[in-house]
Amino acid sequence: MRKTLFFLLLASSAAMFAENYTVKSPDERILVNVETGATTTYSVTFNGKTILNPSPLSMTFDNGVVIGRNMKVKDVQHRTEDQMLTPVVRQKSDKIRDHYNEMVLSADQYKLYFRVYNDGLAYRFHTDFADSLKVISEEVDYCFPEDYNTLFPEERTILSAQQPLFKPMKLSEIGTDRFCSTPVLIKVDDQARIFISESDLESYPGMFLKKQGKYELAGKFAAYSLEEEKTDDRQIFPTKRADYIARVSGTRNYPWRAMIVAENDANLVTNQLIYKLAPESQGDFSWVKPGKIAWDWYNALILTGVDFKCGVNNDTYKYYIDFASKYGIEYVVLDDGWSEAWDVTKTVPEINMEELVAYGKKKNVDLILWVSWAPFREKLDEAFDLFSKWGIKGIKMDFMNRDDQAMVDFYYTVARKAAEHKMLVDFHGAYKPTGWLRTFPNVLSSEGVAGLENHKWGSFVTPEHNVTLPFTRMVAGPMDYTPGAMINFHEKDHKVWFNLPASVGTRCHQLGMYVVYESPLQMLADSPSNYYREEKCMDFLSQVPVVWDETRVLKASVGEYIVVARRSGNTWFIGGMVGKKGQKFDITLDFIKGNKTLTCWEDGVNVDLQAQDFACRTKKVKQGDTITISMYDGGGYVAIIK
Repeated sequence: MRKTLFFLLLASSAAMFAENYTVKSPDERILVNVETGATTTYSVTFNGKTILNPSPLSMTFDNGVVIGRNMKVKDVQHRTEDQMLTPVVRQKSDKIRDHYNEMVLSADQYKLYFRVYNDGLAYRFHTDFADSLKVISEEVDYCFPEDYNTLFPEERTILSAQQPLFKPMKLSEIGTDRFCSTPVLIKVDDQARIFISESDLESYPGMFLKKQGKYELAGKFAAYSLEEEKTDDRQIFPTKRADYIARVSGTRNYPWRAMIVAENDANLVTNQLIYKLAPESQGDFSWVKPGKIAWDWYNALILTGVDFKCGVNNDTYKYYIDFASKYGIEYVVLDDGWSEAWDVTKTVPEINMEELVAYGKKKNVDLILWVSWAPFREKLDEAFDLFSKWGIKGIKMDFMNRDDQAMVDFYYTVARKAAEHKMLVDFHGAYKPTGWLRTFPNVLSSEGVAGLENHKWGSFVTPEHNVTLPFTRMVAGPMDYTPGAMINFHEKDHKVWFNLPASVGTRCHQLGMYVVYESPLQMLADSPSNYYREEKCMDFLSQVPVVWDETRVLKASVGEYIVVARRSGNTWFIGGMVGKKGQKFDITLDFIKGNKTLTCWEDGVNVDLQAQDFACRTKKVKQGDTITISMYDGGGYVAIIK
């Protein structure tokens, strides 16, 4: 009897201690309810339907404090923000509306922020401890009310380049021993999709998600690296990890835990929540110049019809520079091989960097250098100074393959130092973007995607995968898929050949990527020799921009099809891609003004026999006209309207 009375009193005390706080989106369709008490939880409804059950959140520190537990709210503040952002780099548009309602719950030594937009929500902790300390763990839970369908980007290890395939799985089909990288996409029903990622990931490990419970996903973080070891392959891996995930200052913000809520697939593509949550850039970035870039590694520097031996040498790179100059391509990248393995300040004998830079300047083409992160870290300041002296305009840093706190810190160090030297950055072997383009506009793109290069060793990057990416990985930020293959096969015909790779899907499927995929530093992956043979394709590739003033999604279904219209100045570009099954759409040109000329590149009449077959057509159009877009299985479409 006494034990029963004790538990009744305990439950009564907890109930009296619990408080509820709510915040809605400006249009009132998203409602977040926060309940504090022994455990702090939040739940989410969308259009009156619960899409997230009460889900706990907390952080445990080595000083014995667990914020989010037994939370006693001292103050509650609400505010509304509605402003127009002008991005330095126009990934999707030249203006971004930043409109949200914010609720701040203040407790002893910490605050809990919630922001709710019309298209999503996010929360974060802020602490005000006096001393530095360690984060033992963070509790990030997503407790879903039903057995939702997911696109699960499964990982086998946290030492990952995060280039997953997105596997269709119900929550109930995911074992508790499985985990994934983020972002992850979840389909609630025909009226709602949930996209989970993070923003403002500074000096903190990136978030994975593991299966927990019946319909629950929980945060998983890499432990802090205590000891590291070099490998023969220009890598440094952790060999000993701590029993905590981060060392932090007492007063700081923690990453935003972001959840996009979209009514349909199209709204995922235009969503810019991750960007809006990131801190604004500091300083002058007017020098940042987005552009296209000729890439050497995919095509193994193989050239034909030349009178010199192709390879890592000045003759070959001058040929690439000549190609880039002819078609108005702003950059050429020197990928692996131009420097000594463990010393990026020493070129191999076949490369004279000063001569190449000078040659490029005469041709209005700048150079970007590939570096493996570990050798680069060893001579970081010396390398940046030398690259700047040479006249190099950017770096492509590769093989990081982890996102523990130490590695995340290194990303930020590189981004800052590159900005100081007015250099661009392209992260490869990288985790997903977490708002870099807003905080560091010189970080134009990043990998973290299973892209074109995978055709060099496999056939698993399919058109279906390619048409999944705009709704998953690309929603997090710019995506360096590295498109542009001029050798193309249907999936059933595809063969793997490392030095002469071919893509899966049609030629127009590749062209469509230049409008559909967002990357302000966009690769042309194939050999200049192949591009020279494809003048009609180069007519398109030389004109297509890499930044946009306006984006409209005309047709969209995850993994099946996407048609996007994007505006640059007064010119419109249409890009389409399909997965396994071909599609035919009637598109009304209600977004153009006046009389225009439309030039399109579309799958050819014999594309069923030869994936490279395409047709190029021109016709007059005006506002309100309807055009028909036909795309074959694994096909695509592009058009320029001006």
